[in-house]
Amino acid sequence: MLELTDSKAAIDSEHRCASPRSLCFSSRTDMDTAAGQSLYPLHRCKTLHLVRHAQGFHNVEGEKNFEAYKSYDLFDANLTPLGWKQVDNLRQHVKASGLSKRIELVIVSPLLRTMQTAVGVFGGQPYTDGINVPPLMNDNVGDSGRPAISSLNAPPFIAVELCREHLGVHPCDKRRNITDYRHMFPAIDFSLIENDEDILWKPDIREKNEEVAARGLKFLEWLWTRKEKEIAVVTHSGFLFHSLSAFGNDCHPNVKNEICTHFANCELRSMVIIDRGMIGSDESSTNYPGKVPDGLDLPSDVADQKHPENGQAN
Repeated sequence: MLELTDSKAAIDSEHRCASPRSLCFSSRTDMDTAAGQSLYPLHRCKTLHLVRHAQGFHNVEGEKNFEAYKSYDLFDANLTPLGWKQVDNLRQHVKASGLSKRIELVIVSPLLRTMQTAVGVFGGQPYTDGINVPPLMNDNVGDSGRPAISSLNAPPFIAVELCREHLGVHPCDKRRNITDYRHMFPAIDFSLIENDEDILWKPDIREKNEEVAARGLKFLEWLWTRKEKEIAVVTHSGFLFHSLSAFGNDCHPNVKNEICTHFANCELRSMVIIDRGMIGSDESSTNYPGKVPDGLDLPSDVADQKHPENGQAN
């Protein structure tokens, strides 16, 4: 479980690293005592289905030569044909597992490869004429050769800049103008992005790992402003690794690894995030107050404390 409190100071005092895997802080200061188990009210939890984008052309070229990441030929890299096969396989899994029927919202980083992955996995059926809804993706976006993807019977999609990859230096992580994306992905909601141009990406300054982690925590806190309880997030390897490394330090090492080990292309992990700090939880929709109609209901153990002269209650 990922657990959030309302304290941000911990990231400065505890976010220290000897290696990438140790740049962690724990948002918990105590251990639950029931054999490592935790118990929280359901309405203070959300289920997140975290997905790294499928293989992009930058992944292929960067594995051959790291310097390729600095090439403008890979600007806002799109998915490879292999990446689209990965998308198709994850889509089959999401449908077979029943996950596609439960997701209430898809949040996506506003880059070509993440949006292609998101609509390919969680979108509707291939778009056909006669359906009067805007497509999530028009045909052949990114020279993919893929047909348009419908938004029919799909959850809403929202693009959010907070879950972008490391900012700066690598052109593959620089986005296009939002105006361009609106033509490519008509049914994705870009209203939360204030600037048409990418003002966050700098050609000579690469965002530090600690800054990515802090941005990730800010993103998770923002999630509590959403009413949806089951959310898919399609984002990037670096963002996921550095954001999730802040969690799980109080868990068994195997659980810690399940949380923050680097994601493979098009890997999905489902996790529960807990609001321990009253950041933004909604009221419960399932709790019931009882005593309807009202009546006497003093428990025996409480009655024993209230009337000790009577001895132990039965």
